[in-house]
Amino acid sequence: SPAHAMPRALVPVEEGAGATHTPLLGQDQQLELLERLDFVVRSIVELRKEVEELRNSLQHLAVEIVGEVRSHLEEMQRLNRWRRFPYPRERSDSTGSSSIYFTASSGNANTDDGESEGGYTTANAESDYDRESERESEEGEDEVSCDTVRTVRRDSLDLVPEDEAPLSLDSSLEEGLGQLLQQADRLHSGDEQDRREGFQLLLNNKLAYAGQREFLWRLARAHSDMWELTEDEEEKQSYASEGKKELELALQKWDQSAECHQWFAILCGQLSEHESIPKRIQAGCVFKEHIDKAIELKPEDPQLYYLMGRWCYQVAHLGWLEKKTVSALFEAPPTATVQDALQNFLRVEELSPGFSKAGRVYIAKCYRDLGNSSAAALWVSLASELPGNTKEVTGSAGTLGSAGRTWSQ
Repeated sequence: SPAHAMPRALVPVEEGAGATHTPLLGQDQQLELLERLDFVVRSIVELRKEVEELRNSLQHLAVEIVGEVRSHLEEMQRLNRWRRFPYPRERSDSTGSSSIYFTASSGNANTDDGESEGGYTTANAESDYDRESERESEEGEDEVSCDTVRTVRRDSLDLVPEDEAPLSLDSSLEEGLGQLLQQADRLHSGDEQDRREGFQLLLNNKLAYAGQREFLWRLARAHSDMWELTEDEEEKQSYASEGKKELELALQKWDQSAECHQWFAILCGQLSEHESIPKRIQAGCVFKEHIDKAIELKPEDPQLYYLMGRWCYQVAHLGWLEKKTVSALFEAPPTATVQDALQNFLRVEELSPGFSKAGRVYIAKCYRDLGNSSAAALWVSLASELPGNTKEVTGSAGTLGSAGRTWSQ
């Protein structure tokens, strides 16, 4: 009854018209009851906190378990490939010819003069056929291992309900993401071992931060790093393909991210390096489209102009066969001149003097191609003053060695 629900409730004593009211509980009993109620409330609050902490611990444990399993499976996949090729395979002449988009992207292109520098040079037909035969013979085993990794990834995503997707982070996870991104940037700027460590670090944290834009484009960048560090062509293609897939999903959500467009362009170039001339040309157009978009979104980024300068320079030096292929594929084929390349490289210096050693070498090459020998010699001298590790896309800083040899020839 309502009278029993309230400690201070009063009830009448049936004594006729002169009835009085007396309390159900005495004062001491009321205090004791209130203390007990307060104890129950505090216990419930503490229990809720413990349940929440347990839930968070289980989520983090699930992330660690899935990351370890995935890393183990991928390591086993790499070991299986290594066992199939215990000795490093000799790279064919086709690896020396870089595509229009790749040379502009990673900077590992051969900077020697001549038509081979155009970036559309075909790969050696016989070596391509051999690689295709090897790829077909190994397809069955690779599909099994890749399917296993994909299954683990799919199962790991199922741990988080769709209505609780990690679109936003709480304060602790957000702080952890910030520290993770700083460490990833530092490792990306380091040596080969640092970049491998950075790739593994991001891969292990993918489940926790897969819905975060800043994490995804760095993960794609790490795939590009692994492409550069890997010698096996099949593994290179795998790294580039996985990185490109990450950004295809990212661009559906964040089309206004300059970094997503930049690294999508670079990975497209890396993925298509050993493709046929028509596919490389098409990928080159995709490269320019996304770099143009990135420049539109981030017009003060010197790295983007460096990439565009590389693209323009390669287009300006297309070989005869490549020009014929471009003309056959496109009614309005992509065009660029040495002057276009020079303007982009000079823009890099305007935004960030000394940003790129390789960029200054290309300025010298552009002036030489335009017949200005004195300016070319000046920029060669300026390039030699910079350290070997400058800020352009990883791999470009070593270009001066081959460029210098070409100059002396």
